[in-house]
Amino acid sequence: MDIETWMRGYETAWRSNDGDDIGTLFTDDAEYFTEPWTPPWRGRDEIVRRWVERADAPGDWTFSWHVVGVDAGTATAFVQGETCYAELATTYSNLWVIRFADGGRAASFTEWWMDQAHASDGDGDGEELG
Repeated sequence: MDIETWMRGYETAWRSNDGDDIGTLFTDDAEYFTEPWTPPWRGRDEIVRRWVERADAPGDWTFSWHVVGVDAGTATAFVQGETCYAELATTYSNLWVIRFADGGRAASFTEWWMDQAHASDGDGDGEELG
């Protein structure tokens, strides 16, 4: 599992929105969860199709990330990121859980994304600040 190379490939696919760039990241039967509680996109073909349908335009965003941890026993990587959409004046905190198959492609990808403008007050009641 080479998470650095995979992440660079993900950023390339995000910028290009090219089906080949996207498809090379995932196994044939991969699952892509755009939110952990929603049904996943199933299989490389659906992942590519759905990604392209909701593609971000190149240059509309910036993304920074770092690896939080790796579980070598399950070939799972945990990535924390930040996505900024300047035109929308929106910044998201991201947490990605990526389970890899042999060969370095993702078999499962789950993302959590939180709009920083809607931060909770931290007391556990689910209410926002302000």
